[in-house]
Parts: sequence; structure tokens; C-alpha cells
Amino acid sequence: MQGIPASVLLLLATVLWGGNFVIGRAVADDIAPFTLAFCRWCIAFLVLAPIAFHAWKKDLPLFKQHWKIILLLSITGVAGFNTLVYIGLHDTTSINASLMNSSTPIIIYLLAFIALRETLTKQQIIGTIISLIGVLFILSGGSLSSLQNFHFNKGDVIVLVAIVCWSIYSLMIKQYAGILPGLSTFFMTIIVGIGLLLPFFLYESFTVADTITWNVSSIAAILYVGCFASIVAFLSWNKGVMKIGASRASIFLNFIPVFAALFAVLFIEEQLHIFQLLGGITVIIGVLITNKK
Repeated sequence: MQGIPASVLLLLATVLWGGNFVIGRAVADDIAPFTLAFCRWCIAFLVLAPIAFHAWKKDLPLFKQHWKIILLLSITGVAGFNTLVYIGLHDTTSINASLMNSSTPIIIYLLAFIALRETLTKQQIIGTIISLIGVLFILSGGSLSSLQNFHFNKGDVIVLVAIVCWSIYSLMIKQYAGILPGLSTFFMTIIVGIGLLLPFFLYESFTVADTITWNVSSIAAILYVGCFASIVAFLSWNKGVMKIGASRASIFLNFIPVFAALFAVLFIEEQLHIFQLLGGITVIIGVLITNKK
């Protein structure tokens, strides 16, 4: 991936993640959320182990030194983000979830302002407000009365929490890019993430009647999210972020709803509503204003 332009890597990641939203929605009734997340990362571990094990073993002392960062990356990027998205997709559409994901650049700016004391310009503040209006429009289903009564879809709110997790993950990846090596760090976060997900997976296995309905679709979904949406997409994203930074890279996340909406309409027959289109456009306009030089 060294010689591949950052834009190509980031675009590839968004295509694969666009598919991840749609697949998470498509198999919501066939695979329980914690089970899907746990199986996803177990597949990723098995595929990545032969490639990353040697580097991981060599870097273990470094991981022990920075164990708090490894734990934070594992909680937010591996265990948190995707699991919360899969939970949220039980109650919302893949189009809604992916549209709200476009607010990630705004959340990254806000977190950088709060945690890293990065200064927000007037332009960034205006862009943030516009994007947040777009997110609220999507959350409310385009209904002013819904905003007044706070009757938001539970799935949308869960996805919003997931997006905060992903924003923290992206910031930390950039902050520690020169300290923690990419491939072995990703492998380490997968190991820790599997450990974090294990008790939830076991609880779900004992309390849910059928955690997996085994069929061609469910098997294909697990393989897709385990290989492509996990390994290929994460490594592409992490490398792209290391090259150009979290704030500049985050603009590419606006391609996720484009691909997700396309896949959702083509493959699972979701409908694209006018409030989703207007809200998504508003979010993207805000992000463009925020990132404009």
C-alpha cells in the first residue's frame, strides 16, 4: 500500500464500508449483532494472522508501553463502532445510517477542539452548524414535530454513538501514526477487540434463540465483513489517514452514503426518501464548507 495514493486507499475503504452498512441491514434478522461483530473479527484474525504475526510479536513491548491507546483503539474502532452499527441497523435503514456517518468529519473537528485544543475557525463553526442541522433533519425524518418531541428512531441514535466512536478512533490513529506501526497495531487491536466482544457474544448465545440462521446469505455476509469490510477497508483507511491526516481523510466518508444508497436500492430494495436526500446534502455542504481552504 506504500505507493498507492491516499485518495485511492480512502475511496476503496468507503466502497467496502458502504457495502458493510447494506449487508448489516440485510442480515439483521438472520445474525444477532454481537454474533456478527464477533464472527467478523474472528475471520479477520484468522486471515491476518499469517501476515502480521511476526511483526506483532516483535512489537509486543511497544504495545505494552502504550496499552491504554491500544485499548482505546480496540474499544472504539474494533469492538464499538461496528457492533453499535449492527445493533442500530435493527431499527433503522442502511441509507439513514450511512447518511449520518457523513457527520464524522464534524465530530472529528469538535473532538480535536475539545481534546487536542485545536482552534476552530469561523468557517469550521458555520460548517459544523449546517452539518448538524442536516443530521437532525435525518434523525427526525424531516418532521419538525419529531424534533420538538424528541421522538427519534432508537437505531439512528445508536448509530450516532457509533460515529462518535469512529471519530475517536480516527483521531487516535493519526496522533500515534509515528509511534505505533500500522499492520501489527491493527492486529493487536483485533485481538483485544475479540476479547472485549467475547462476553457479549456468549451472553447473546445463551439468551437469543437463534443467533445465526445458517444460509448462503449469512455465510457470505460474515466472509464479506470479515475479509473486505475489516481487513482491506481498515488497512486502506488507516494508511490513508496516516498519509494525509484524520481531518482531510474524513471528507472521503461522504462517499459512504453514496455507495450505501446505491447498493441498498439495487440489492435490498430500500427506498431513498426526500428527507434523507435533503439531510444528506445539507451534511455534505457543511463538511465542504468546513474543509474549504
